[in-house]
Amino acid sequence: MAEHGGRIPTFQDVRAAAVRLAGKAVRTPLLLPPVLAERVGARVAVKPETLQRTGSFKFRGAYNALASMPEAERGRGVVTCSSGNHAQGLAAAAAIFGVSATIVMPNDAPALKRQRTRGHGAEIVSYDRATGDRDAIAAEISERTGALFVAPYDDPAVIAGQGSVGIELIEQAGSQQALPDIVLVPAGGGGLAAGIALALEGLAPQAQLYTVEPEGFDDHARSFASGQREANPSRAGSLCDSLLAERPGALTFAVTRRRAAGGLVVSDQEALDAVAFAWRELKLVVEPGGAVALAALMAGRIDVQGRHVACILSGGNADPAIFSQAVAATVS
Repeated sequence: MAEHGGRIPTFQDVRAAAVRLAGKAVRTPLLLPPVLAERVGARVAVKPETLQRTGSFKFRGAYNALASMPEAERGRGVVTCSSGNHAQGLAAAAAIFGVSATIVMPNDAPALKRQRTRGHGAEIVSYDRATGDRDAIAAEISERTGALFVAPYDDPAVIAGQGSVGIELIEQAGSQQALPDIVLVPAGGGGLAAGIALALEGLAPQAQLYTVEPEGFDDHARSFASGQREANPSRAGSLCDSLLAERPGALTFAVTRRRAAGGLVVSDQEALDAVAFAWRELKLVVEPGGAVALAALMAGRIDVQGRHVACILSGGNADPAIFSQAVAATVS
């Protein structure tokens, strides 16, 4: 499979990515909601990547990956596998560069994510999440067409692009006298967590980073405990569809194992409660997987009393039925 590099990225890579993304990615705001601070007894900063282009942080890494490619390679087109957020991010980035994109997506991916991916001009190839091998399907497409594979998380340029979230976070927090002691980050394959970890290494080494995952898919938490990459027992079974990677990426784990303070785990119901809270109190639409960091904070998975905490809302491409279920429960 034609793949874009395998080197562990550095803080300088994140800096370079932030420059490439200037004027392309949305510089999402940093919010300091009093209602959340009062609830948890800490000063809380929320960075809503739900407001990012394509509705999640994934556009950052996808665009940086394409921008980093030699033009001749990029012109062959790109292929990836994703349940929806990286799919949309790569499809949108490919459209900007005028190249073709093929996305291998599970057939149970939310219809909205599939629709929006096609809307950016990408071709979708479906597979069964429980029994299919998405990597093998993507590899066959890459070898047959010559398209370059852009991994959803385990790619140095993708990781560096996601790290621009961390650079913005620290710059914005510094200007608001809210530099974080703790940073909570949703984790699937770990691209966002690794990128932010690199940004913290360069700009805020005192901050502790924690990954947050849904129950049954706590591969980061178990991997940190064992010191090696652990796999999840299943490929499906959580409402947090954006966080169901098989195991942490090799590159992402090489970064997070040395930098993360630990891994936190929340239930699907706690994620739905966070979705409802974000809608009701913050006026933000967040998908369950994008809300797990907020869920961990609200559920008291970590002691934050008197601390400064930053919480990443990583995606807002919520399935309408699940979102309606979450918010209806708050007004019934």
